[in-house]
Amino acid sequence: MTGSAETRRHEPNAYRRWYSTLHPSLQLIGLQLWLPLFFIVMFCLCYIAAFHQPTPHEVPVGFVSSSQALQNRVGDTLGDAVRIVDFDTVGGAKEAVIRGRVGLAYDGASATIYVASAHQVQLATIMPTLLEPVLAAAGVTATVDNLVPLPAWDEFGTVSLYLTLAWCIGGYMVAMFIGMMGAPLKHRTRLAVIVGGGLIISLVTNLLAGPVIGAVHGHFVVLSLMAWAWIVAIGITVNGLSYFFGRFIAMPALVIFVFLSVPSSGAAFPAWFMPEPFAWLNHVVVGSGITEMLKRELYGVGPGFGRGIVMLVCYAVAGLVLMVVGKRYWEHRRVRRILASRTTIFMDAQNANREFLIEERRKVLDRHGLASSETGTLTVIPGRRREVQGHSGLEDDRPPSDPFFGDGGLEDEETTTRPIELPDIRRDPPTR
Repeated sequence: MTGSAETRRHEPNAYRRWYSTLHPSLQLIGLQLWLPLFFIVMFCLCYIAAFHQPTPHEVPVGFVSSSQALQNRVGDTLGDAVRIVDFDTVGGAKEAVIRGRVGLAYDGASATIYVASAHQVQLATIMPTLLEPVLAAAGVTATVDNLVPLPAWDEFGTVSLYLTLAWCIGGYMVAMFIGMMGAPLKHRTRLAVIVGGGLIISLVTNLLAGPVIGAVHGHFVVLSLMAWAWIVAIGITVNGLSYFFGRFIAMPALVIFVFLSVPSSGAAFPAWFMPEPFAWLNHVVVGSGITEMLKRELYGVGPGFGRGIVMLVCYAVAGLVLMVVGKRYWEHRRVRRILASRTTIFMDAQNANREFLIEERRKVLDRHGLASSETGTLTVIPGRRREVQGHSGLEDDRPPSDPFFGDGGLEDEETTTRPIELPDIRRDPPTR
């Protein structure tokens, strides 16, 4: 290689050249409109598709002291909606209901259907209505025993759903803004922001949900620590992904932690009621781990903390790995872009908008007989300052803009910005 090498010039394509002729502010707006379009598409594909027709699929139904003929009748009548599970004791069947291993249980000796609405109110409401007609056809009049009912302040069991959503959104939004605006920051700085922001969000969320609103009674310390841990784990994961997705980090963050997580979490409807792939995703989405930990802490139901802790650690470790790999990947791409004198369409729009605003500021100052130095200090232009009384001299002489149709606004004036030129750049060896 020679001491002086000409870098390759990257010519913008026809679309970018046309786009750069638009008003700079319009350019920036247009480059962000992908987000509302993406949001409504994913909302329809994930939320409406998942919740428009929840149907039970192989819901485990426990039977104790029941004849095989009755079990066969239930299986034949309800078909794929249920899966029969035998228990030797009533205590074992009740424990399975409380821990969420079965949707409900039936004790033939006492003709009792056991449910736990605190774990899943939809199961406790819908499944008995399916089982009771079958039992009635067999000459059995069953009673329903709600082993763990919901408290009055969470009548429909939605508190865990919205706490889960708040923690997920809090975690990904902190890291999303770090990824969009803090790419050059060191790992420890980014982690410090995530940890600190997570602590504030966890305290605010639980303070509002508990003492202020009254949706949660007690458990403040435990829920705050739990929320902090989950927000940090989610934030670390999104932070790692941001090195690869840049300003589009909202896309994977929303998909993983909102659009897929909420329908698959089991908080709105049990996974047994969800279509695929949401039913399977219940095993891996953060919403499932958070929801089950919340229900265990608040109401003593569900499988416990073990599964949630394992998921939390897995997400945090995955995020740390993405951070290490992603930082190197981002730096490699950044250096290549700089050496090739290559910009993105978003960078061009930002530069054009900055030039436009600088020029507008200069015009405003000039109309009032002022000039700005490179350091931002304002000075009076000799012979240009008007003699005024009070502050009326600082008002703009231009006609006011119509607030509805924009007549007289800045966009009516011809912009002084232009498509950004990419000149030839030569790299000479440093002089010694």
